[in-house]
Amino acid sequence: MKKFLLWLASFRLRILFRTAFLLLALSVVALAVAVLQGEKQRSYGNYQQAFAKTKEQIVARLRHPSGQLALLNPTRGADRAGNLSPVLLPFSAIDFDDPNKARHAVEMADCLIRFERQGSLCVAIGNNPWIGGFIYAAGTFSSGPLAAHEIGNKYLDGAHRMRVAVHLRGRHYRWLAPFEILPARRDAAFEGVRGRFTGYAEQDDRDYTGKMPVKEFRGWVWQEAACLDLRQDPATCEKRAFFSLRLPVEELIADLLRTRHAPWPPADLDDIHVQIEVLPPNDAPALFNSAAAELARPFALADLGELLQTGETLRIRREQDGRDLTLIRGRGGMEEQISPLLTRLIRRLPVETPGNSDGTGAATAELDDMVATPAGAYRIFLHGEVDRVVNQTLSATATRLSWFVGAVMAAIVLVWLVIEMGIVRRIARLTRRSRQLSLPARDADGLLSFDFSDLKGNDELGILANGLNHLLRRVKEDAGRERIRAAQEKEQWHAVGHEIMSPLQSLLALHGNPKDASYRYLARMQQAVRVLYGSASPSEAFQSSTLAVETLDLDALLINIAANAPHIGIENVLYSPLGTPMPVCADGYSLEDVFGHLLKNADRHRVPNTPIRIALKERDADSSHVTVRVHNTGPGIAPEWQEKIFEYGFSGSRDSAPEGGRGQGLFVAKTYMAKMGGTLNVAHEAEGVSFYLSLRRAEAGD
Repeated sequence: MKKFLLWLASFRLRILFRTAFLLLALSVVALAVAVLQGEKQRSYGNYQQAFAKTKEQIVARLRHPSGQLALLNPTRGADRAGNLSPVLLPFSAIDFDDPNKARHAVEMADCLIRFERQGSLCVAIGNNPWIGGFIYAAGTFSSGPLAAHEIGNKYLDGAHRMRVAVHLRGRHYRWLAPFEILPARRDAAFEGVRGRFTGYAEQDDRDYTGKMPVKEFRGWVWQEAACLDLRQDPATCEKRAFFSLRLPVEELIADLLRTRHAPWPPADLDDIHVQIEVLPPNDAPALFNSAAAELARPFALADLGELLQTGETLRIRREQDGRDLTLIRGRGGMEEQISPLLTRLIRRLPVETPGNSDGTGAATAELDDMVATPAGAYRIFLHGEVDRVVNQTLSATATRLSWFVGAVMAAIVLVWLVIEMGIVRRIARLTRRSRQLSLPARDADGLLSFDFSDLKGNDELGILANGLNHLLRRVKEDAGRERIRAAQEKEQWHAVGHEIMSPLQSLLALHGNPKDASYRYLARMQQAVRVLYGSASPSEAFQSSTLAVETLDLDALLINIAANAPHIGIENVLYSPLGTPMPVCADGYSLEDVFGHLLKNADRHRVPNTPIRIALKERDADSSHVTVRVHNTGPGIAPEWQEKIFEYGFSGSRDSAPEGGRGQGLFVAKTYMAKMGGTLNVAHEAEGVSFYLSLRRAEAGD
């Protein structure tokens, strides 16, 4: 597991780098989704408010006289040009004798149809049948000064006149009404010209000698005093004139007289066609003709569709008979490209609405209201598909802005690829080669296969690769020199060992008694020479040496060591004997070397004139090991050195090398203790430093 973690740690920076870019990309996507979710939540709230406002606008429009006119005439928008049909007014009648009242009525009801040259026309009937079976017509036209009809002229062509035609149920009614001027008032200069249209049944031969006007035909006209173009001469310029007519239709009057319960308005109201022309004197072209092209029609129920959005429907029902009057659907949305993927995503985003906290939102919205008219009440039903309206609108917006998120994602990927190819890839190659370089058992010849020259450059990685290349070359050179030095040391140790072995053999012959103290030191010297003889380095010699482990009395050995310590220059070594044998498994000469190195180390670091104490004790009564404590009073060991003091070549004092210290005493002691099955540890205590040696206790069969 540890190797796996170390292997994984070598990828840590690359994993961190790639994870950072991945998280950056995911954060952009998450931010976009969060914005969409917030917009959808706000869109739901805004739609509910806009939906209620739309309902209020529709109801307010329908409660206005123009809206009531549209309710009373639901098929008005299907009229054909030139064949105007009367509409049912929300008023009982039009006061056609008063220009202000007549103008106010038709403008308030938005009944006027606009034509060119300031022309307009409203053809209607009142909602009260007992006023009479009359058709009202009111409108405007523009002309020069009006020419009045002269009394006694049997032809009516010499004056401005109005031609009116009504067609219903296969019958035609035609009137020709010349203009007759009325006496001028005092304020005529400001009021303009006023007169009347006297209606005659139109004659094909144009001869009206002895013809009497139609009694129930009424017509009035009021021409303004101001010119349409103020730059023209007031005596000859064109001025706007307003007229109002009452047309008696015998068929409608007969229906009312025939029964008191005659339907009103007539069922065939849409089949009644009215045409009105305003003719100038003589045979000049008509000043106004209702058969001409219309510039603008008044408000109709179909126009309410402009207030509706896609997915909204307006249904109007007449309360009197429960029949649906019309069904209007919202206008189609703009033809925008919508992403199906974004639409599905937006549809799944949760929203909360009042009274609905499960996050699903409301699929539809329903509102209704009532509008009262003189002809009865109408119920208004407004239905809206919230999900469809909100999701489609938001999808269209998100599709337009998706290029921005895509551009950000593309920029992130592009930057990642640039850094991946330009930096991370080179880092990976450098790491791979460095890992192979750090493998064990790599000699100087193996370093020749590692070449970092292809990674050189002027940037940071190039400088690092160049430095590693130079460093490897120097390491190779140093390794070669080290091999030469090791070979020279080996030859030197061979020579030294050869020269020392002969005198040692002679000294051992002189001191051949094993009980002689000199014999023991000579034997230890001979063993040391054998250990080092033929090795490439002292550390290899000590590690490869083989010890002859046997059973010996540790108490007697410690007594001998304490007694002979002054012979090697170490004074004041104290040991309290146990008085009983303490058999342990060890090599006697090697164990003496261990204590010799420990005592020399304690002597170098103790306070002058203080003793070095050796103590022997068992760990437990039934323990298989015994412990020896070597303590000296002096400075402690730095915490960072407690493990390094047992390494070969380590010396805590800078001036120890000149004094003959090679930093191998504690290394030799640790190595010999391990080969004898024991341990060597150090502890920093209050009064100084203690070394603890643990040796395996010898059993009866050892």
